[in-house]
Amino acid sequence: MAASRSEIVKRRGSYGVDAPYVPLIMGTGMVVAAAVAAGSGFADVTGLAIAARTVTLTLAASLAGYLYASMLGKFSVWADLIIGLGLRGDERILDIGCGRGAVLLMAAKLLSGGRALGIDLWKTSDQSGNALEATSQNAGLEGVADRVDLRTGDMRALPLQDESVDVILSSLAIHNVPDATGRARAIDEAVRVLRPGGRILIVDINATREYEAQLRERGMADVERRSLGPRMWFGGPWVGASLVRARKPL
Repeated sequence: MAASRSEIVKRRGSYGVDAPYVPLIMGTGMVVAAAVAAGSGFADVTGLAIAARTVTLTLAASLAGYLYASMLGKFSVWADLIIGLGLRGDERILDIGCGRGAVLLMAAKLLSGGRALGIDLWKTSDQSGNALEATSQNAGLEGVADRVDLRTGDMRALPLQDESVDVILSSLAIHNVPDATGRARAIDEAVRVLRPGGRILIVDINATREYEAQLRERGMADVERRSLGPRMWFGGPWVGASLVRARKPL
């Protein structure tokens, strides 16, 4: 029997925080601004005092939104996206830049005879505590270790054969490639390893128009790009994530 949405969203593992330096910067700025505001006194209505209070409140709201999106919102969004795939259960799924397995392991819960493969370079700057061992431990805690494989690999040169996976997922990962040429190569690699009829879902905060254009250029079908709304606002609507999806023609 396929796992329910509540079972997919339920987390037994530990998944860290995306790009942990970002909330650290937000929190540091908030503390500094709060100190300036406190030093000025509540009754102070000078420009500096008002600015310090405004910055404190703005950063506090941004920090709260970021942590919500990273630790709660993305799980809710991805549960909807994965369930919407209508998986049979025997697919081979690839998560590009899987990190500690937030998306990979949710998808694995819907597999009965299939496999879920996660590939990453395991950089802690991309996710706190990111390591193959941490993801492997999470797979065990989520009860899906028997259907999950993990590899160290670069998304620009996937260690997979052509047309060898049915579904490709990627969450907040491809933008970590610093140059447009490298990101285009990552998209090309995804298209290469995807089987005819296979589907790709990319969620990211930057460069999603690039992905959309590249997928269209490579002849993919049903290409769509759309905002994912407040659940994935990483600090505010100006840092909101978007979904890019497509299907490889038969």
